[in-house]
Amino acid sequence: MSVNVTGNFKVSCSKFYVLLRASPLALIAILASVGASSSVDADDVKPLRLCADPTNLPYSSDDASEPGFYLEVGQAIGKALGRPVTYNWYKTYFGKRSVRVTLLGKQCDAMMGLPLSDDFMGPAVIFSRKISEQAYALVTGKELVVGSIEDLRGKRVAVQYQTTPQNLLALRDDIEKVTVMSPDEGMKALDVGTAEVAFVWGPTAGWLNKTQYQNRYKIRTVEGKGLSWDAAIGFAKTSVELRDQVDAVLPDLDQTIGDLATKYGLPGDTSTRLLVSENSPSLLVPPTAATEVPSAPHSPSATSKDSKAHAGDSASIEAGREVFNSTCAHCHGTNAVQGERRIDLRRLQLRYGENARSTFWTTVHEGRPSKGMPAWKDVFTDEDFNNIYAYLTTVQASAGSAN
Repeated sequence: MSVNVTGNFKVSCSKFYVLLRASPLALIAILASVGASSSVDADDVKPLRLCADPTNLPYSSDDASEPGFYLEVGQAIGKALGRPVTYNWYKTYFGKRSVRVTLLGKQCDAMMGLPLSDDFMGPAVIFSRKISEQAYALVTGKELVVGSIEDLRGKRVAVQYQTTPQNLLALRDDIEKVTVMSPDEGMKALDVGTAEVAFVWGPTAGWLNKTQYQNRYKIRTVEGKGLSWDAAIGFAKTSVELRDQVDAVLPDLDQTIGDLATKYGLPGDTSTRLLVSENSPSLLVPPTAATEVPSAPHSPSATSKDSKAHAGDSASIEAGREVFNSTCAHCHGTNAVQGERRIDLRRLQLRYGENARSTFWTTVHEGRPSKGMPAWKDVFTDEDFNNIYAYLTTVQASAGSAN
């Protein structure tokens, strides 16, 4: 039989008795050496560094009193591995750039909540087993029965801009669409009565329903292509050992993960899910974190001297397209395909002529806050902007285009 004296140092009961009968100075010296050894061992434990967004509840937050679902899952994993957890903060709305800069840039060891798909940044990123399922949701008053998309006919539906739900409902003239820019706006529209249903991102809706609306709304997650997907923990491809260690402890954390999902209001009642057929002709899949964007069809490039001077080589154009689709497409459309003319960047040359590049440059640097356009000068480099503009020159509409 043995007992722990401190740290990982063990002695048998008989030897411990001998220690107790030794001189006080000898005992102090022995215990001091044990303490020093344990201190060194503790210092040798490397922290588990997580990439995280500081303002992205219900997923993550730099507020230690309310760290978010993914960070609390990360803390549970760190505890199971015997490793303290630290964070590298970076805004996730920069899309794949966030992953490249933090995870692949070796600023952290793991990124929580990435889409569990071999198509996502493969083979540079590898994944743990599934930790949650994420989906869009239909949010209604508890008295309203919605058993299918058909039940939305004749109703006012707040639908989140530039999302699969918006594409799904685009051809439905029998449903009155109320376009909102975020789940927050969708929930507000529902609350003040300008909408009867909100078709928005489920986890955020669940969090808001729990924290702001006293759980007075019913949330039905929706299954279908581009509407729901599994989430996992992402690692750089060189971190196979760490991934396997995490996978080994995850089964024992299933109950903890479920409890945390409930704590943060994440929708989880599988009996209320609605299945949307993938064969629906109006179901178009926009680029999500889990989908690679297809190559853009190249429209005739603008022919002005300015555009030619900044057209760039194929590598610059492709780099610009990737940044555009991971960040700018949220408002301006995948591959710059946008039906709303005022934000259709395929019309830059038609709209601004010789001033197209200077207008683009000023706008991306300084933003247009009154129109909802943020300044990006502290996020992207001038090389990034040049690449984006080089890409945009390849998709400019001609004078006779219907766009």
